[in-house]
Amino acid sequence: MTNAKIMKWITGACEVFLGIPVLGGLIIISTAYAPLVIMFILHVITWILSSKENEPKYGSALGIVTSLIAWIPIVGMIMHIVTGIVLLFSAARKNHTNRSNTYIGM
Repeated sequence: MTNAKIMKWITGACEVFLGIPVLGGLIIISTAYAPLVIMFILHVITWILSSKENEPKYGSALGIVTSLIAWIPIVGMIMHIVTGIVLLFSAARKNHTNRSNTYIGM
């Protein structure tokens, strides 16, 4: 498992957790929105790792957007849930490498 996939699993789980109605909002508000800053940093790291490992970056890009607009109460909850699901599906997806480069023929 690549570092990017590990980070996708971690950030996806955190996003789903922050999307839990009431609980996620209370955690974010009670910590002065620090989880949004932390998640922004983690999504940037995941995006960089995905770029280096030639993996899809759409989940991390969505996570960055979510971290920027999640301070809006209902929109934030929905965005956290959607982003978490996208990241988890992206992490579970098998890599399809270009096998034409590995073919050794006559």
